[in-house]
Amino acid sequence: MAITDAKKVDYLWKKIGYGATKTDTNASKKAPNEAIASPLLLRGDKTWNQASSIPGTMPGSSSGVVTVYPTSAPDETTMDGTSTANRTWKTGITDWIPPEFGSTYQVKVYIHTSGNAGSAASSGDQVFATGSGNNDEWFFDYQSGVLHFIGSNLPNGINFSGKAVYISGARYTGTIGLQNNQADTGDFSFSGNKLSTSSSNADMEFDTAGTGKYLFQADTAIVLPTGTTAQRPSAQEGVIRFNTTTGQYEVSQDGSTYTNLRTDANAANVTKDIFAGDGSTSTFTMSITPTDENNIVVYVDGVMQEPDQNYTISGTTINFGEGAHAGARIVVMHGFAD
Repeated sequence: MAITDAKKVDYLWKKIGYGATKTDTNASKKAPNEAIASPLLLRGDKTWNQASSIPGTMPGSSSGVVTVYPTSAPDETTMDGTSTANRTWKTGITDWIPPEFGSTYQVKVYIHTSGNAGSAASSGDQVFATGSGNNDEWFFDYQSGVLHFIGSNLPNGINFSGKAVYISGARYTGTIGLQNNQADTGDFSFSGNKLSTSSSNADMEFDTAGTGKYLFQADTAIVLPTGTTAQRPSAQEGVIRFNTTTGQYEVSQDGSTYTNLRTDANAANVTKDIFAGDGSTSTFTMSITPTDENNIVVYVDGVMQEPDQNYTISGTTINFGEGAHAGARIVVMHGFAD
């Protein structure tokens, strides 16, 4: 026994309306009670990558990712010889833009003399999707580009002898399909212009093939990661960030420590502290806090002092171990590296 139309409709109702597979009759199990998910297949090779560039109103002529078939030059279809005569007509081209992008993308259908597209709209017969009231409706499959007179009758009063069906509308002609059919996005997600990963605290890796470079095509700027000293990630060779605690860019060159990156904003900031020896005082307070003894240059009476041998530092304090003679001129220069 053939499958009844009621069973076919129940299958489609559950599949399309509820995203579930049919496991029983409608009488025994209603659609909301079907528990096995069966989502529609979304083919990566058919994705309209530039669909967001389709305007809400169909343009008057071909533009961008939209190719227009205006009423002055509609597409002439061919009859499907495998179906009942004049029942189905094929454009032979796919990816027509449906009205979900805007009502003006609803195709217009004309029947006119074959080979005379230019006057199809002005001299031919326009037929409408809702029919003429004689059960002569049509349905256009925008994906396949096929028009089918789905009503019980062919268009009322139309003689198809020597004539063809013409379609006026628009097609999507932008890029289609994920590049190289790489459909697996792993833990990545896309939302608007934001790319994010669902893996907590995981690195986000971009890998070029061979010797390819990473190019950012823009004339504005790249914003580096920012954060406090406490928020620093583990040091790694090549890491660069902006430290909001110190107000400076910092990098890791050795993979274990961070070093401030010198910029024009802080490069020319060499200053000096001058102290006078009194024969007993061995410690003096500097105006800055050096990060290391090697980041300052010290002279006593014009003689350069060696770090760790002639002096040590702790915070803002420089300690010579013993007092310089009375009248000694002590010069501490800093700002070379912070």
